[in-house]
Amino acid sequence: MFFTGADGSLRSNRAFCQAAGHYACDLFIGSTLQIDLAGNSSTATLDRIAGFGGAPNMGSDARGRRHVSPTWLKAGQQAHAARNGKRRGRVMPRGQKLVVQMVETFRERMQSTFVETLDAWTLAENAGMALPPVMIYGDDVSHILTEEGIANLLMCRDANEREQAIRGVAGYTAIGMARDRRAVENLRDRGVIRRAEDLGIDKRMATRDLLAARSIKDLVRASGGLYHPPQRFRNW
Repeated sequence: MFFTGADGSLRSNRAFCQAAGHYACDLFIGSTLQIDLAGNSSTATLDRIAGFGGAPNMGSDARGRRHVSPTWLKAGQQAHAARNGKRRGRVMPRGQKLVVQMVETFRERMQSTFVETLDAWTLAENAGMALPPVMIYGDDVSHILTEEGIANLLMCRDANEREQAIRGVAGYTAIGMARDRRAVENLRDRGVIRRAEDLGIDKRMATRDLLAARSIKDLVRASGGLYHPPQRFRNW
């Protein structure tokens, strides 16, 4: 993200961009390499570390935010209704940023995205870190989107429901196969988990024809020649 200076020049202003992402963003959509059963996500694995740029700020919920928007308020209402449904008396209203992790259930070489324990724990122990290098903490993640469906974690009433919601969209990974099928179907009935068919989407219609760019050459054309892809991706 770049802001334009008073003289028309482009200026990085990274600090301002981070503050804007933290306090002025209602929705963050990102991806990650590993997600555990609490929703904690990390792009630090045993063989690679990536992605620790703006995501930890833009993907976190600003607890002290004062300005509101309909989206921010609705997300907070869903979360508070689930967590405080049995509490008596007035509950202090708060909003919440939407933080979506959009991943495939399997990564390259059929490595599972969903794991019992993040590699970040091992990295922290080996490197003497005070904290595991987690990109976005689970309590900030509002939705997980995979090819299996969407899990709305805001509507989970406790840690067990949250775990089953995550398992419910983890597909044929070991995490997904260990789901409690009755609990997952109950979550689906409540709208916590939504499959494509629940949203009126026919998966057979999801073809490459819907893509704005169907090839690397299309990306070059759309950029007006500004994008110069690596030679190995040039097939024309």
